[in-house]
Amino acid sequence: MYNDIRLEKGLYNLSGKSFTAALEELDPSAAYSGTPLENLDAFERQLKRFNIRINGSDCDCVEKFFSTTESAVLFPEFVTRSIRKGFNETILGTICAVKTVCSSGQYLGCELDDTDEYETTAQAALLPEATVTESETAVTLAKYGRLISASYEAVRHQRLDVFGVMLRSIGVRLAANVVNQAVTVLAADAQGTETEETTLAYSDLANLYGCFTDFDMTTVIASPDNAALIAAMKEVKECNSVQNGRIVLPLGAELIKCASASDTKIIGIDRSFALEFITSTDLVMETDKLIDRQLDQITVSITCGFKKITPDAVKVLTIKSAGGNDDNGGDDNNGGDNAEQGQE
Repeated sequence: MYNDIRLEKGLYNLSGKSFTAALEELDPSAAYSGTPLENLDAFERQLKRFNIRINGSDCDCVEKFFSTTESAVLFPEFVTRSIRKGFNETILGTICAVKTVCSSGQYLGCELDDTDEYETTAQAALLPEATVTESETAVTLAKYGRLISASYEAVRHQRLDVFGVMLRSIGVRLAANVVNQAVTVLAADAQGTETEETTLAYSDLANLYGCFTDFDMTTVIASPDNAALIAAMKEVKECNSVQNGRIVLPLGAELIKCASASDTKIIGIDRSFALEFITSTDLVMETDKLIDRQLDQITVSITCGFKKITPDAVKVLTIKSAGGNDDNGGDDNNGGDNAEQGQE
């Protein structure tokens, strides 16, 4: 039972296992089926064991984790979960088709050459060929992280729900930095169309939609300024576009506001085929320091990169500038620098 589990630092250092996975092996959730605890995972059962309340009107303070040497072992997982929750609340899960775990700092992956027309084939004739080969260019994974400085004395009396929100905000900002690279990879060398005028119109979005042939435009990624313009378009307002807090265009694509997107480019993707999220680590935390209450300088980081899977599943609408045409390259704001960082 969960009350008999011995908690120690070593549970964080098991090869290929997270802390929760290690706990689940010692205390399987399947054993609680049909009981009041069936909706809790192994970590949450340990919080119950030590009566640590992380939210609600009777929420505990940070120092509750350090009531015993065993309960202190739970604190790094609380910090990691809070940051991960903020990280996962961003658009990464919306725009990535698949997540790949890579064991090294570089990732080759595969390339699909499928340019021949799909048409009928005469009897005894060779079928058109689609070829899968190893990529010639590796994606170099970049490290994104944050140094968190907070002495134990400064946070010991802080409510856990408030402290958790602070940590979630770090996760959101960390993910926003990662999204810069994702948007740059999507926009790089993407084909598409250009606006008819220097101002964005709904007809331009329809033209972007028409650029997709075999794939569908499920998602439109736009800068905050362009997203506001799109949301204010008569055609969008008249179609009752807000569904479950999301703006869905009359074309059926979800509108995603992204600060990393350029003001001169709008990206349309088929989220099921466009982008691969590659990571060599989950969020990495210095667990020993947290357990020992040495919170002065704690780092959290993730090493990751992105690879475009199917170029035809990505199209770009370039907004014509008054002084001339823009190319279809990377982000005009800050994505270019991140692209170089991710590809060095």
